[in-house]
Amino acid sequence: MEKILIIVNAEVSTQGKLISASPVTERMVAAIRRGIATYSSEPVAIEVVSAGSLWSKGTKFVAGESRTIYCPLTIQLPDYFDFPAKDIFSACKDITSRRHWIEHNLGYKTSFGDHWLGNLWLPVILTEKGLLYAEVIGEGAMPNSYEQPVILSSRHRQSLHHLARNLLGSLSVIPGVYLIQFSLHNSEIVFDRLWPFPAAPALASLRSQDPDLFTCHWQCLINEPITELTYLEQTMSM
Repeated sequence: MEKILIIVNAEVSTQGKLISASPVTERMVAAIRRGIATYSSEPVAIEVVSAGSLWSKGTKFVAGESRTIYCPLTIQLPDYFDFPAKDIFSACKDITSRRHWIEHNLGYKTSFGDHWLGNLWLPVILTEKGLLYAEVIGEGAMPNSYEQPVILSSRHRQSLHHLARNLLGSLSVIPGVYLIQFSLHNSEIVFDRLWPFPAAPALASLRSQDPDLFTCHWQCLINEPITELTYLEQTMSM
């Protein structure tokens, strides 16, 4: 039996129930659970754990004879926590180094301090066969709300895809969904940071994209092919 370890930035009871979790975290966990249920032909055991519990070096997660699939939904993992995506998570946590690499190797402007923080996200789906680009996500009118798709010009889309290919190609990436956070300033792309999992903005895909980004992430983790993305509505343009 496969074991799936979902790691979240929230308190979790010994029974695996979320305690004092934000509505966003609850929706993210529910979304990945639906994706697992849709694309799991064999019985699976899902365990939800708090990222805080990993900071104790004595913490052990024993999978027995089962294969454990790690599915972190938070960037806040201790450096010594060993799992297949450890290197890419560590690289994404080092925001300064990623921005420096983008500036010096690709020539894009980047955020600095609290300036030019990203309010747009390009989802990049890395499958065993290559990259798929989902539609851009933008901030909605309400706090913690997001809209997809944001329609960008062909020039911006090509530039974003160029950035994504080169950035992911420079890192120890594994199949999964990645979000490139960026902004547009005077019609120029400004890189902010890279997320190595479907972070909160990916929730927009639950109502606009089939399969949604959480389901895509699970499909990538189990090497299930993704051949096409279907969009249900168009909401924003820039």
